[in-house]
Order: sequence, then structure tokens, then C-alpha cells
Amino acid sequence: MNATHQGERFLVTGALGCIGAWTVRALVRDRVPVVSYDLGRHRRRLAQIMTDDELAAVTFVAGDITDLAAVQGTLEEHGITNVIHLAALQVPFSRANPPLGALVNVVGTVNLFEAVKRSRGPMAPLVYTSSIGAFAAADANPQTHRLEETAQGHPTTHYGVYKQANEGTARVYALDDGIASIGLRPMTVYGAGRDQGLTSSPTTAIAAAVLGVAYTIAFGGRTLYQYAEDVARTLLAASRSGLDGANVFNLGGSSVDMRAWIAAIERSVSEAAGSITFEAIELPFPSEIEHDSLAALGPLPVTPYEEGIQATVDLFRQLAADGRLVGAEQGLAGVPAQPR
Repeated sequence: MNATHQGERFLVTGALGCIGAWTVRALVRDRVPVVSYDLGRHRRRLAQIMTDDELAAVTFVAGDITDLAAVQGTLEEHGITNVIHLAALQVPFSRANPPLGALVNVVGTVNLFEAVKRSRGPMAPLVYTSSIGAFAAADANPQTHRLEETAQGHPTTHYGVYKQANEGTARVYALDDGIASIGLRPMTVYGAGRDQGLTSSPTTAIAAAVLGVAYTIAFGGRTLYQYAEDVARTLLAASRSGLDGANVFNLGGSSVDMRAWIAAIERSVSEAAGSITFEAIELPFPSEIEHDSLAALGPLPVTPYEEGIQATVDLFRQLAADGRLVGAEQGLAGVPAQPR
């Protein structure tokens, strides 16, 4: 363990999801104790990017963030000092069941703040993921078409409303109880494990290219891409920042047009040329996003998108060679686990 990380014990909620898996991996490789807290039990995303020995270093707790007593008990039992809160129902699931989405995304987040408030030991700032989904495309500056950090959000999805509410929850816990927090707003996260949600199809396209099947990405236009490993490292930097108050930052990344994204996939998987297309529908969120305030967290990794795509191709090829790149698990129903 790095001397600067001495005494840390992390809880990662939603640890079996994409960003959660990369965050757990980063902590294990830092040799920091980490508790995975997730209602699910399937560890396939972790297994895609971690060795068996690395998985053995993780403490797994099957827990529900809508159960305050269980969350609080886990913090106390494991002596947690740092919380990374990622558990949430994404856009399609929140749209399909808004009451459940509100219970998980809003009440669950309140429970994390309340559990930290009741914690007996010193705690680092509570770090959670908000979303650019808390804004609409119309919230961008009409002249520059860029989302400014001072913009007011008018979300157009239940998910976005929930994320906006969570930022308000963080602000009130800072005002009333002095709970420090940092919310990070990702846009289009990509990389191994990104296999569900509104913006998952650019990663699914990489899997399709490796598996040798045609695929149509669900949207087009320009968006801001963030490599999952970078997001994980940014979350850890936020947790270790020592910032006070309720902070919320937009994430940086690579602003890429969909044609350029597909061209990068074809450069990494030349035999996939012409097999990846996209729908002429743009995402209902701003595509150019100001993120200058993120500098408060110090130097942060931003992997160029071509390198992130190549790293994902390499990982998927290894999984395919091992017979573990399963189409259905990558958003490709009915596709076998064999490359072309």
C-alpha cells in the first residue's frame, strides 16, 4: 500500500457495474482495502478486467442502498473511511419504472449521506456520480453551443431529475451537517463492462467489431467520451482531495463525432470496415461541456479516445480468445462468444 493511502478503507456501491468494476480494480492495484456493495451477485464485469488473485482481495457484500440500516451497518462493520457511491438505475430502467428509479437513485443516495452523517469515524468527502443527464441540450450556451459550468439544468428524463435531486441532497447535507461531498458528472463512458444504459452502444460497437458482426450504434452526432479507467481514477482523486462543502464537477474527455469514433474502431479492427453504422439521432444532452473547475482535483488522466478504443479492442480480443466475450453480455443478443 502506498504510504499516502495508509489507513484507507473504501466502500464502492454499485461495484458490479462498469465504473464500479474499474474503481475496484484501481483500489486493488493500489493495495487499498475495498468493500464491494451491490445488490447483484454476478461478478462478470470485474472478472473481465481483474485476475483471480485481484478478485480475491475484494470483500463482497450483497447489499441494498435503499436499506439505510444495512448501509450504515456496513460502514461500521468494515471501518469505512472513503465512500464512492455509484449504485443507480440508468436511463432506460428509470424510464420503465419511475417509482423504483426514484427509490434507488434518490432515496438510496439520501441513505448514503445519512449513513456517512451517522458514522463514528472520520470520513473523506462522499464521492458520487451525478450526470450530464441533469441537463438538456437546450441548456447549452446558444452562441457557443457549450454547456457552461454555471448553467441551470432542465433534465428531460426521470434519471436526469433524480441526479439533479442528488446534487441538492448533497448541498443540504453540507449546509445542515457539514458533510463534504464531490459529485462528478460523466457523459458517455466507454470501455469493458459498459454494456447497458443509453450511451453504452459505442462500446457495444467495439465488441461487435471484435466478434465480427454488423452493428448499428443507437445515436450519432458529437458527444464527450470518457474512458472508464480514467473515470475510476478521477473518483479516487476526488475521494482523496480533502475538499470541503458540496462540490459538483463536469468531467472532461474526448469530444468526438460518431463518424470519427467508427473510423477509430475500423483502424483497430480493420476487418470490421463498413460493418458499424449509426442512427441519425443525437443525444438529448449537450455535447460540448465546460469542465475547468475539475482542476481543483489536481492532475487527472484523460486517455485519447483512439488509445481507449485500442485498449478495449485488445481486452475484448483476449476475452474472445479465452471464449469469454459473450455477445449477449455485451448488448449483442444472439451473438456467439467467438471472434471472426
